[in-house]
Amino acid sequence: MKNRLIAPSILSADFIHLGDEIKKLEEAGVTMLHLDIMDGHFVPNLTFGPPVVKQIRKFTDVVLDTHLMIENPEQWIDTYAEAGSDIITVHAEACTHLHRTLNYIKQLGKKAAVSLNPSTHPLEVEYVLKYVDMVLVMSVNPGFSGQTYIADIDKKIAYFDELRKKENYKYLIEVDGGVNERNIGKLALLGVDIFVMGSAFFKNSNYRQTVKDIRKLI
Repeated sequence: MKNRLIAPSILSADFIHLGDEIKKLEEAGVTMLHLDIMDGHFVPNLTFGPPVVKQIRKFTDVVLDTHLMIENPEQWIDTYAEAGSDIITVHAEACTHLHRTLNYIKQLGKKAAVSLNPSTHPLEVEYVLKYVDMVLVMSVNPGFSGQTYIADIDKKIAYFDELRKKENYKYLIEVDGGVNERNIGKLALLGVDIFVMGSAFFKNSNYRQTVKDIRKLI
């Protein structure tokens, strides 16, 4: 059985009590946190930046999965690496020199991931897949939480799963957007390894039970 992971997106957590939230997540068995970095340009929303990531790093040892939904991400790789990110994800749509950027992330000793918006064809990243540790498939248009999963993304997930088997690639497949208890089992069958969950996770205050229930489904 695959070692599938739940990656709660802290954007949906209680930021007033973020330290307590992270502690509760750790106690529930969560080993990865998803950090949504938005600049208000690449996506129509603005979230948090390096200082928050740095504080989270001081507070926890879990894997920090930093998703850069920003323009010109190559200018910020060093900053987010220094802040304590373990995985740094850049969007194919935002990188002029995607190959260079992904390899630079790996040179810094971090795991490199590439993300695609719903309308971006998988072939756009075909020539960098051998270099990445993870492919993040967006199953909603990025920028807001609480959106509905786009059903057509099933085909994209299946494509990446079939390709890695064919080419013996080692990347993990992560899905982000509209993931909930109703569709997570199907996504696992399609080949997803990491499930980003926002509002669907944090709507329940008992994180330990939520993690237990989700693990049964995947």
